[in-house]
Amino acid sequence: MARRTIKVDYLARVEGESAFKVVVRDGVIERAELSIFEPPRFFEALLRGRDFSEAPDITARICGICPVAYQMSSIHAIEAALGVSVSGPIRDLRRLLYCGEWIESHALHVYMLHAPDFLGYAGAIEMARDHGDAVRRGLRLKKAGNEILTLLGGREIHPINVRVGGFYRVPTRRELQPLAETLKWARDAALETVRWVAGFKFPDAEPDHELVALRHPDEYPLNEGRIVSSRGLDIAVDAYDQHFEETHLERSTALHSRLRGGGAYLVGPLARYSLNFPRLSPVAQDAAREAGLGPTCANPYRSIIVRAVEVLYACDEALRIIGAYEAPDRPAVVVEPRAGVGYAATEAPRGLLYHRYRLEADGTIADARIVPPTSQNQASIEADLAACVAGWLDVPDAVLRHRCEQTVRNYDPCISCSTHFLRLELDRG
Repeated sequence: MARRTIKVDYLARVEGESAFKVVVRDGVIERAELSIFEPPRFFEALLRGRDFSEAPDITARICGICPVAYQMSSIHAIEAALGVSVSGPIRDLRRLLYCGEWIESHALHVYMLHAPDFLGYAGAIEMARDHGDAVRRGLRLKKAGNEILTLLGGREIHPINVRVGGFYRVPTRRELQPLAETLKWARDAALETVRWVAGFKFPDAEPDHELVALRHPDEYPLNEGRIVSSRGLDIAVDAYDQHFEETHLERSTALHSRLRGGGAYLVGPLARYSLNFPRLSPVAQDAAREAGLGPTCANPYRSIIVRAVEVLYACDEALRIIGAYEAPDRPAVVVEPRAGVGYAATEAPRGLLYHRYRLEADGTIADARIVPPTSQNQASIEADLAACVAGWLDVPDAVLRHRCEQTVRNYDPCISCSTHFLRLELDRG
């Protein structure tokens, strides 16, 4: 029986090291495996024995593109353990900071990592030769998001101005005004981005994933909300461990997250959008409709449109916050150590991010648990890859290889922040 093997020794435009193997017999896929073989990084172990005040700076190092997500999740969980509640301008500034991360991360993905797949280029550099204006727009959009991180966080990467209870320093209203002018341009550019990506050609695909995201009663979710799903799940964040579980597979150094008693689920822009469309701002809702999206979207290839809509929303929301801002009396609320357990989930650009901390009476971290979006999406990515191969078995190797790469990039997986490597092996015995 003949065997056909396809390998991708370097998958550009995703973060991290992984491998994919599918075994096909007589046109039937017997096995499809997405393996992550990158060395473990042990951030949860690094947090044990540290003072709670150190957590934001440590967790920010987990990701260079999404440090705010890890900082905010750790801060909210620790504040829950300490019985601390933050409201008013400090809460608004945290939301503004998160908007900056959504803008810079989504812009990077849309323009530099994913658009080349739809336009037929190997990467953004090659694409820039024919689409220079678009690439420049994307870079300037990303810079607008980075400017928010710099002003509120102290620097673009691994912000240092964030602390449990608030900030070390908060901006004045006058300091925010130049940012507002930048964001007015960014909002227009984001609307143009939605229209641009809506013109791409998308494969037909609507997998039946259970969608999971935060839902806030009044806001499109960023820092707060209940965990809900498209199949009726509706729980407080502190019930996460009762409904989700992580398992270790020998072929992967990353844990796979699944619903207890259920199976794979999907977090990220598609889930967030489909479960929270009414909470988008009017300008974002109108842009989504103009782009051909309904109140839900199940096609993972159209996630590039949803990300563009979220960039538009983040720009609009940032302008709303800046327009209403009045500096607080103090940059942070008073925080006192105590024993306790705290839970939190926020919406990283790539999806739901869960943190849990147990603190000793003196504020020392006794235990930590962190569940990133990509570990929650691994099973769904694997299922989509299997479906992709099943639907494209009759195409040449190069076409199938490209389609598999594009399928992975639909999720913008953050396997790590260092190397870029994927090996795809297709066994057609």
